Amino acid sequence: MTGGSVSITSFTDALFEYADDRALVAVDVIRATTTAVTAVSMGRECYVVPSLQSALDTASRVPNALLAGELGGAMPAGFELTNSPAQLAARSDVSRPLVLLSSSGTRLMCAMGHRPGAYFACFRNYSATIDHLAQNHDTVTLVGAATHGDFREEDQMCCAWIADGLIRSGFAAEDEMTQRLVDRWRGAPCDGFLTSQSVAYLRRSGQLRDLDFILKQFDDVRTPGAVVTTGDTTRAVAVKG
Repeated sequence: MTGGSVSITSFTDALFEYADDRALVAVDVIRATTTAVTAVSMGRECYVVPSLQSALDTASRVPNALLAGELGGAMPAGFELTNSPAQLAARSDVSRPLVLLSSSGTRLMCAMGHRPGAYFACFRNYSATIDHLAQNHDTVTLVGAATHGDFREEDQMCCAWIADGLIRSGFAAEDEMTQRLVDRWRGAPCDGFLTSQSVAYLRRSGQLRDLDFILKQFDDVRTPGAVVTTGDTTRAVAVKG
């Protein structure tokens, strides 16, 4: 489509104020949407949950579920791995459905999952996301998963790259902040977000394997991802066709 519009914002509880015909895209590069994109690109079922209790409830309903994630940076008791795309990519048990919990990203995905046009993206599938949005929607809002109210650089950059792609397809920036972020991050190198506090956390916590994974996996997944809620269950799925 041409003549559409795009905006960039960070996660608040006001998502429900958007009109139903507006596409929303969750972006949490470090690390929830990267982990979810990695899961579905491997053919693994992926359930996203907003809370620890929801994770446990979902796992109790899903046979042989793989519990993964973090709260406040710590892996909850009983989980098999943290919110790690690198750890997930190294596993061979792709038949086990993933139940994914994170402090910000999965809450954001669950908050928008009831909508008809809800998506998730990271650097791995940003071009596929641009193409799908440009062809199927005329209003788009890219939502970074703020951490403690901070719209982190990696999410700004990914949102800005997707917005820039839409603008090049004929969309217009809806507001000054969106245009400013697009201008700031247009042409940035792949490691342009390394000043982020999220990167500093990965360094402090000895989780540089995830940072290396993110830096080496740009635009290698050719399928956009959608968020779908049915009843009490929210899934991250690959968009078909």
